[in-house]
Amino acid sequence: MNNKPVILVVEDDKPIRKLITTTLETQGYKYLTAHTGEASILETLSRAPDLMILDLGLPDIDGVEIIRKIRTWSNLPIIVVSARSEDRDKIEALDAGADDYLTKPFSVEELLARLRVSLRRIRNDSTKLLSDSSIYTNGSLKIDYSAGCVWLSGEEVHLTPSEYKILCLLAKNSGKVLTYNYMINEIWGSHSYDIPALRVFMATLRKKIEKTSSQNKFIQTHIGVGYRMLQLSEE
Repeated sequence: MNNKPVILVVEDDKPIRKLITTTLETQGYKYLTAHTGEASILETLSRAPDLMILDLGLPDIDGVEIIRKIRTWSNLPIIVVSARSEDRDKIEALDAGADDYLTKPFSVEELLARLRVSLRRIRNDSTKLLSDSSIYTNGSLKIDYSAGCVWLSGEEVHLTPSEYKILCLLAKNSGKVLTYNYMINEIWGSHSYDIPALRVFMATLRKKIEKTSSQNKFIQTHIGVGYRMLQLSEE
């Protein structure tokens, strides 16, 4: 992207809306605002923003319902900023299709960091469409989807079928928080496996790809919610 992306801020609380838009402005981002759920959907349809920052507690439509509506026709990255701090609220929003979840009160530094992660994912997705989409690289990790092989620092890593499916799912959604239930449904497509089983497979996968080096921490745990593949530097 040559131009700065356009961020749609959906927030009915004026002081918080002002805090977010001022923060975006100081960083050179372009932004739009919406005070209601209805307005947010209209802005998304008519102005095609690059990313949405969404409060769940809007006066007309619940934020989770907005996410569901938008996901029927768009993959617009959505970062939820909400006072709802329970795991069940985070899981509901993420399962509906949100990309990230930030709990109020929040620091502007954290908001900007989450914003950069989501925008980087957009760039990476665009780059993958132009390059060989069968190869995924992230720091020292490399996945060849067509061959079904994984390498770490040039050395092949032998994974079980379930470990490989978990790794591929996280890689294809790099930078996005995936809930336990979403991962179980995507990987196994049934209720044959549960969250404890997922954690066991995740532990063995991490042992193989993360070793003991702090340089190779690819997977981040969101306790009570799920997992995220971190995007490491090319170095």
